[in-house]
Amino acid sequence: MPEYVNWLRHASPYINAHRDCTFVVMLPGDGVEHPNFGNIVHDLVLLHSLGVRLVLVHGSRPQIEARLEARGLTPAYHEGLRITDAATLECVIDAVGHLRIAIEARLSMDMASSPMQGSRLRVASGNLVTARPIGVLEGVDYHHTGEVRRVDRKGINRLLDERSIVLLSPLGYSPTGEIFNLACEDVATRAAIDLGADKLLLFGADMGLIDENGRLVRELRPQQVPAHLQRLGASNYQAELLDAAAEACRGGVGRSHIVSYAEDGALLTELFTRDGGGTLVAQEQFEQVREAAIEDVGGLLDLISPLEEQGILVRRSREVLEREIEQFSVVEREGMIIACAALYQIADSDAGELACLAVNPEYRHGARGDVLLERIQTRARAQGLKTLFVLTTRTAHWFRERGFVPSSVDRLPSARASLYNYQRNSKIFEKAL
Repeated sequence: MPEYVNWLRHASPYINAHRDCTFVVMLPGDGVEHPNFGNIVHDLVLLHSLGVRLVLVHGSRPQIEARLEARGLTPAYHEGLRITDAATLECVIDAVGHLRIAIEARLSMDMASSPMQGSRLRVASGNLVTARPIGVLEGVDYHHTGEVRRVDRKGINRLLDERSIVLLSPLGYSPTGEIFNLACEDVATRAAIDLGADKLLLFGADMGLIDENGRLVRELRPQQVPAHLQRLGASNYQAELLDAAAEACRGGVGRSHIVSYAEDGALLTELFTRDGGGTLVAQEQFEQVREAAIEDVGGLLDLISPLEEQGILVRRSREVLEREIEQFSVVEREGMIIACAALYQIADSDAGELACLAVNPEYRHGARGDVLLERIQTRARAQGLKTLFVLTTRTAHWFRERGFVPSSVDRLPSARASLYNYQRNSKIFEKAL
């Protein structure tokens, strides 16, 4: 079977979930200049074709810098913000105008053999962002540098209802007719909050947030962000993206994603695969540990059946699972059961049995087994149990490393000892709670 067939089947739930949702996408000026920009446009067109309501916010920093250099002007910054005097504002207007036209032209392509063939997109832009001046801070006059005052929520939603892609530039207008230079991150964040967007998607040079060990951080809560901001430092662009993502979530946006504009397909990987390819910042748990419900029986069967066939787990029918579902705890990730464990209280004793501990092979390096073990131990203590037994054929060392000691059939309470399968010859371990 071709790989793309399998990918499409697994992407179907996400296609259904994203339809009619509003996504605000921020692409900095570096991303527009990158060779991968054409692929990003194709991916945005695909999202639009799948029914996603798109607001695209573009940046213009390198384009402004190029124009300042061409005119012999020196860029001026304070606290990471550009000081936009009259001469700089002319460069800003020139850069933003050229970029807007170039992006609209790219989104208007309808060439044969192109991924955009037949798309017939409408791109809408205009005076949709009202701005105000930053003014004078710490004795520094920012001139025409501004901040978002409000976003025309009704106007943008009307355009989205008409199936247009809304294009927002880093410029804002005041009621007095002045023009202000804005940070594209500010425009994107405020647009996502004011529109009640389902997602804010932020493009950066890296895959996402990279930790101190060089590894990708796949998921964060907003309250975890300040520690990373302190580590990155104020001048790090990744910190700007992370701060924008957290602010959007605190403002009511369901999920913010940081992805790479340099990696082909990063946007689609993030949106249409269970693990994504960037960094997710979200208020709710992306992955949660909870007690199982009757609706989880199908997912449990999918998880444990391969292990049963290998003889690692004792076979359990659907009827048995339905009857014993309250004994199970599960780890759920994006609607999929990726790990489980069960606790059975042994009759006429103060002991329990940990059984059916299983983790999906694709998720066996995230300490989920330890999380479930702790969950089972907590449940056992809450039930007043003093000892936890486990019978295993393949994972003896794993349990010994976690405080279980070798035991025997003689140590099992009689109600469980009478059911011991000598043919299976499981090793018995116990742990005092």
